[in-house]
Amino acid sequence: MKKLIFSVAILALAVVACQPSSGEVVPTQETVSIDMSDFYVYTDSDASKATSDAKEDKCQSMKVLNRQLKENPGLENRMFAIEKHTRTLIAAKKPDGTPGGGNTGGGGDTPPPTGFEGTISIPVIVNVLEDPAHPVTQAHIDSQIAILNADFNNNNPGTAGVPAEFASLVANADITFTLAGVNRKASTKATWGTSDAMKLSSQGGIDATDPANNLNLWVCEIGGGILGYAQFPGGALATDGVVIGSDFLGENTAGGVYGHGRTATHEVGHWLNLRHIWGDGRCRQDDFVADTPSSDAPNYGCPTYPTVNCKSNDMTMNYMDYVYDDCMYMFSNGQNERMRAIFAAGGSRESFVQ
Repeated sequence: MKKLIFSVAILALAVVACQPSSGEVVPTQETVSIDMSDFYVYTDSDASKATSDAKEDKCQSMKVLNRQLKENPGLENRMFAIEKHTRTLIAAKKPDGTPGGGNTGGGGDTPPPTGFEGTISIPVIVNVLEDPAHPVTQAHIDSQIAILNADFNNNNPGTAGVPAEFASLVANADITFTLAGVNRKASTKATWGTSDAMKLSSQGGIDATDPANNLNLWVCEIGGGILGYAQFPGGALATDGVVIGSDFLGENTAGGVYGHGRTATHEVGHWLNLRHIWGDGRCRQDDFVADTPSSDAPNYGCPTYPTVNCKSNDMTMNYMDYVYDDCMYMFSNGQNERMRAIFAAGGSRESFVQ
């Protein structure tokens, strides 16, 4: 089954890359100088500011990444190559050769590299580790697919409330999600943690289904007040995908303010190579996106506009912040470029479009 509505040609760009099964992208040729001086992978696990919000550590993606980097010495090099390839594609999209955001991503008469246009369709496999105390129904699953489709196609009704400052930056990623299968397995485990055990049948979990061609989404009790986490591009195929806490999948009254499906939107953003909007550091540490303002920590709750940090107004309504589900409702154009780049020739998720 083909997952791409548009066809992807071999890119006549500055970088020609190959994609081994591990997800590694290895540039073999370049003529454009790409600045990688700001690139980072390890983050400060204590970067989140103190808060009374019980879900302050709602996303564990960066902490999981720190663990995976320690366990896999080659992961940092793979992620560096993926980032360089991403920046090279985005730079080629700009008329002045500079990466970053913007309304049209370049303009002028130069056509963008193939891979930045057309609908991408991603099959989703939902793997449920069933806990009777936290039921996951087909209605929860179906609503989650619908929410992902709304959010990645700029159909979240909340977008009408985007402040004028950011209104021209709202992106339609044109990425659709289709439910390709549901696997269920009874579980007596109270909490699974973030060690990826839920992804391995040898540890009581469910093995990934063809992760090179499907987004695998595991639903289980993670524990510790954690809502979810994702694996960034470049990690091992066996553990590739997104994990969501049982109460936070789709429209789910058990999830409260986090029960409207936006945990999956946030985590799929990580799976598509987006960092947290504040860059998991202070004002000088970035999320590698030019059109998202700098900030020094996540926002929580439902902030009023403007919320000022690092001498600029925070884009608190961005899906990659930590606000309540109903208070996040946009990706930026620059974030969209990062997501689209990984599906282009040589991209870390190119296999989804072949």
